[in-house]
Amino acid sequence: MSRDIFVQDIPSGISEVQDIPDGWMPEPLPYSHAEIIEVIQRVVPGADFSDPEWGHIEADDYSIEVNISREEPMQSFAFHVRAAGWEADHVVADILDELGLQAFDLDNDSGLFQRPRTPRGTTS
Repeated sequence: MSRDIFVQDIPSGISEVQDIPDGWMPEPLPYSHAEIIEVIQRVVPGADFSDPEWGHIEADDYSIEVNISREEPMQSFAFHVRAAGWEADHVVADILDELGLQAFDLDNDSGLFQRPRTPRGTTS
């Protein structure tokens, strides 16, 4: 399974993309490029940011690329997830929780990324 998850300022309290008010405009993210990398490496100590715009998080059953431009102020960044199970979603959820941010996930019916309900280590 492969999918893209896009992080940007999303209104709090919504449960679906269609709940975003007409005319709403996202604000810049409250973090710099370096701060986002710092948080990701704190949550996932093995995250490789030798290329600061393309981070890599690798495990036996998943791979996550993190695309973070160097734009300031930071408007958005993306996770490109390749996984057989739900463990990668737990990693993305942990990062988003630490940052206090939400993300768009077009593979979810609501259009928003949601923490998986399956326990860690579950592959299907």
